[in-house]
Amino acid sequence: MNKNKASKILLYIFSFMLFAPLSSFSKEAINFNKIHIVDLTHVFDASTIAWPTEKSGFELKPSFKGITKSGFFYFSNTFCSPEHSGTHLDAPMHFAQGHWTSSDIPVERFVGPAVVVDISRQAARNVDYRLTREDLNNWEKTHGRVPKDAIFLLRTGWSQKWPDRKAYLGDDTPGDVTKLHFPSFGSEVVSFLIQERGVRMIGVDTASIDYGQSQDFIVHRLVGAANVPALENLSDLEKLPATGATIVALPMKIGQGSGAPTRVIAFYP
Repeated sequence: MNKNKASKILLYIFSFMLFAPLSSFSKEAINFNKIHIVDLTHVFDASTIAWPTEKSGFELKPSFKGITKSGFFYFSNTFCSPEHSGTHLDAPMHFAQGHWTSSDIPVERFVGPAVVVDISRQAARNVDYRLTREDLNNWEKTHGRVPKDAIFLLRTGWSQKWPDRKAYLGDDTPGDVTKLHFPSFGSEVVSFLIQERGVRMIGVDTASIDYGQSQDFIVHRLVGAANVPALENLSDLEKLPATGATIVALPMKIGQGSGAPTRVIAFYP
């Protein structure tokens, strides 16, 4: 097999993986000018918000920037970051001993059809709001049943508060997680999504898949026990349709990691 033919086959497979959920597959090449691509990732920099118990934040240190002795320009940095900082993935092992770490998660889990449920109105009235079964039932009446293997994304509107730490977390006391206030998932609906809808991943535009006042982190424990990864600190979910988008969420492949910084993007026609 020549290289050109092999390249075409790889492009065919990759295109099918990304866009088959969007519409019936065509043998014609995909016109990328007709595809919306949305970045759902906050920039990692000195203002990046980490979980309050982290002892450090994101750091970028220059290694070299300038003209080398050989006369050409060269630029390189060193970075350091907590796993659970900025837009990131929680591996199941984060709260479930013996389950997948970041490097164990099968790569196909990082790609799938998106379902976006909007609770921003409820969250605006109640900063401690949690997604309920009634919210999901109402969504399914309008948009249809959540498909198996969906990536279920919860939009609260909280990404608009980024990177104001106090507004985003509800409190900015270092090391203290007892005063946090922000909305997220409820445990009953997450159990339903895992057991009855078979979601492959969940995600939210707040600092945690458990709401701010949680002290038992039951949602983390539920998804971890089911080997369902989670995305936190997502951005710009308001740019996605309720259905019809495909998510690609690629974390750093940290060996035996409990999580990892993640670049999350969405495609839709």
